[in-house]
Amino acid sequence: MKTKFACCVLAASIAAVGMASAQAATTLRMAHFWPGASGVNEDILQAWADTVAQESNGDLNVQMFPSGTLAKPDSIYEAAANGIADIGATAQGYTAGRFPLSQIVELPGIATTATQGACVLQTLYEEGHLDSEYEDTRPLFMFTTGPGGIHTIDTDVQMPADLEGLRIRRPTAVAGEMLENMGATPVGMPAPDIYTAMQRGVIDGLSFPWEGLKGFRINELVKYHTEVPFYTLIFVATMNQRAYENLTPEQQTVIDNNSGMKWAAKAGEVFDRLDVEGKQEAVDAGHTIREIENPLQHPDWQAPLETGIENYLTELEARGLSQARDVYAAAQAASESCSAQ
Repeated sequence: MKTKFACCVLAASIAAVGMASAQAATTLRMAHFWPGASGVNEDILQAWADTVAQESNGDLNVQMFPSGTLAKPDSIYEAAANGIADIGATAQGYTAGRFPLSQIVELPGIATTATQGACVLQTLYEEGHLDSEYEDTRPLFMFTTGPGGIHTIDTDVQMPADLEGLRIRRPTAVAGEMLENMGATPVGMPAPDIYTAMQRGVIDGLSFPWEGLKGFRINELVKYHTEVPFYTLIFVATMNQRAYENLTPEQQTVIDNNSGMKWAAKAGEVFDRLDVEGKQEAVDAGHTIREIENPLQHPDWQAPLETGIENYLTELEARGLSQARDVYAAAQAASESCSAQ
């Protein structure tokens, strides 16, 4: 009888320990807009989630909501801020006017690779230049695409005049103004909507990095590519502040150890690899590819790009952001140091 009682006590103790462990585990919901099968989801965001789970010994689990399934692409940042999502990864430019200083990194000439761009953006944040834009969340890490070019269905774009009258999807208002300076009609829409829009003839082309052409299957629809690096799209992976504060100190340490420049650099490396793969996909398909080197010194492309840079900085100053040119100078300085690294 005593043996049976002891066994019952032991079983109850084991069950209690198991329940305590289960209660200690926390599930964080991450919302983003990339397809689940994309390299960005698998090699950056899911890789981050797997690392967090491993380093917390299973106390932290991340439930992924790709393709805008938890929040629409233009609402993901707000979803993270108000707690609909515990973590959101999104493009700052999807919330027009919300991150004007951060978007300085999108201007031509700041970054020539995703690794460099991620380093520049993360550096500006860590130096305190962008604090006011992220006060309502807890940024984990920031990253960028490689330079975006112009890709069209049936127009061979060799100079800005070739864009006259074309409806080109623009990623952000900053890039949209530059496209307009070149004669195009910019059309705004989230990346997941591009494929259908092109199929229906709503747009004639788009501005995108090579990575996006592969990740969103756009190479299936376009035939002409102009490598004119006139913008870089920026991203942030950020956490709801209350969700972070509700973690145990040990769990917070795991999150902290997987924030900052380490993951910005990893994300940049993935984007650079995906750019190579996206371009090779176009090469293998026999597409026409034009390369415009150093567009800020190119006789045809220089004027509209420099006008776009000046107009954007002037616009920020008119909005009361007197530090805009200082942030631009800091971005240029970070660009040099990040390039050296």
